[in-house]
Amino acid sequence: MLSPSGQKKIETKLRNIYQFLYSKIEIDQYSKEITQIIEKFNKKNKKKNKLISEKTSIIICYGDSVFDSKQKYLIKGFQNFYQKRLKNYFNTVHFLPFYPSSSDSGFAVKDHYKIDSRIGTWSDISNFAKKNDVMADIVINHSSARGLWFRNFLKDKKPGKNYFLTVNTKFNTSKVVRPRDHELLKKINIFKKTEYLWRTFSPDQLDLNFKNPAVLLRFIKIMINLVNHGVTIFRLDAIAYLWKESGTKCINLKQTHEIIKLFRLICSLLNVKTILVTETNLPEKENLSYFGKKDEANWIYNFSLSPLLIHAFLFENSSYLSRWSKQLPSTKPGNNYLNFIASHDGIGMRPAEGILNKKSIRDLLTRLKKNGSKFSYRKIKNKSKKVYEANITVFNALKKSNIDKEGKFYFERYISAHAIMISFEGVPAVYFNSLFGTSNDEAKYIITGNNRDINRYRWNQKHILNQLKNSKSKQSIFYKSLTNLLSIRTKQKAFHPNASRTTLNMGSKIFCFQRKSIDKKQSIICLTNLSSKPQYLPLNKKFRNWKNLINQKLYILPNKRLKLEPFQTVWLSN
Repeated sequence: MLSPSGQKKIETKLRNIYQFLYSKIEIDQYSKEITQIIEKFNKKNKKKNKLISEKTSIIICYGDSVFDSKQKYLIKGFQNFYQKRLKNYFNTVHFLPFYPSSSDSGFAVKDHYKIDSRIGTWSDISNFAKKNDVMADIVINHSSARGLWFRNFLKDKKPGKNYFLTVNTKFNTSKVVRPRDHELLKKINIFKKTEYLWRTFSPDQLDLNFKNPAVLLRFIKIMINLVNHGVTIFRLDAIAYLWKESGTKCINLKQTHEIIKLFRLICSLLNVKTILVTETNLPEKENLSYFGKKDEANWIYNFSLSPLLIHAFLFENSSYLSRWSKQLPSTKPGNNYLNFIASHDGIGMRPAEGILNKKSIRDLLTRLKKNGSKFSYRKIKNKSKKVYEANITVFNALKKSNIDKEGKFYFERYISAHAIMISFEGVPAVYFNSLFGTSNDEAKYIITGNNRDINRYRWNQKHILNQLKNSKSKQSIFYKSLTNLLSIRTKQKAFHPNASRTTLNMGSKIFCFQRKSIDKKQSIICLTNLSSKPQYLPLNKKFRNWKNLINQKLYILPNKRLKLEPFQTVWLSN
């Protein structure tokens, strides 16, 4: 049985969300339902903790990122590839949405209780989760316009009745913060009145109505269903947009934070310990707010890292990156940054706002366009457009710069950018295609016209395995270099996600930070030359006997200076 204090906490969280919308009796009823869900789960499951360490690393992929055409279910191809090539370097797999979907590569979910019949079955997820940690999306803000819920919504039938957000002409949208540039509202005649459907992300992705507690209860059940199939890490997709109020920005509202607190509480009451990750592609202050007071997200995506890293390498200047790293708050036990450079989407520009100045952002976008980037836009208050994200692979993003116009050092830039991400405070997450230095998928973009498809290439398992067997292939070279870094990371206590980080000032051409293990026994100084020219550093006497974890050779000149080759990274450990 759930303790009285646990029940009381659930009731309090619900009241914080719905106190002005529903009576105490109604709130109490929903509280009892949530309590029963938790108790039922705990009866069937023994207590199980989740340990985070320097061995924690994530591979981000779709269920069919690599496939075997001979397999009935495409996820089998990935699982085979994982056993052969990934399990020694990653202990966690983030499967992007594997549900039946009508668009947006899985993010327009038609049915949260089913697996896409092309991809696999719940048994595939469950069996994989027995030996590996699985992270999955809860696409919580919206649902497909072609799914069961919306069909039932139009019929005033359950499940789906009152599930979708509609507003009338009195609802003031003048301050709404947009992540896209399509028309926000869609006129609809329903139940003998004219309403407007809310569509934050696309005409096919209709926003859900969380003012209806039945919707919240539905997603709690969806989370429990995922846990029952072995998922222990949840990515709350587009969570910042969840609650809407007239005359507000309709983003980061108090009720949204309260809903996350409720999810965090429920997770803490389950016997199987889980992790909540908020996906909030926003300016950094807003993103950081989702830690709450250690009562909201366990992890938040470190969104600012990607544009700042790419800017630093393309313009050979660490100033912005170092300044940002110095002011970035250290994490507390139980909280972590999820570090990444690439994902299934693009390189977000909003997280660079307030860190890079306007000219630097313009220069970055200009360079990325020359490197083959498409751009996704968002509407702003004056109805003009602004770049929301750059749609480009990391390989293309870092291939050429204004200084290195021929791309002489593209490989060094690429590997060192990942070395920083892998060694930075937090948990590293590598996008599947990044392992192989994958270029822009222009062919798919031409077919679909979807900017984000440029970085969503699917690999035939036989083809990629053949490429990896060839030591001279591009894919093999990138894969070996990146997995070597990951392999080194797993053996270093100073790379524990919560090990301390201190940013050191080494001038504008070098990015440097020090990690110290929680027990204070190991220190690692991470140094990266961000220049296409060698850099020379005076080497303090105490560091001369330290070893470089990446390459045992340290280039120490006769005058006791350390030589860093163009775009070289060293990890100096005591």
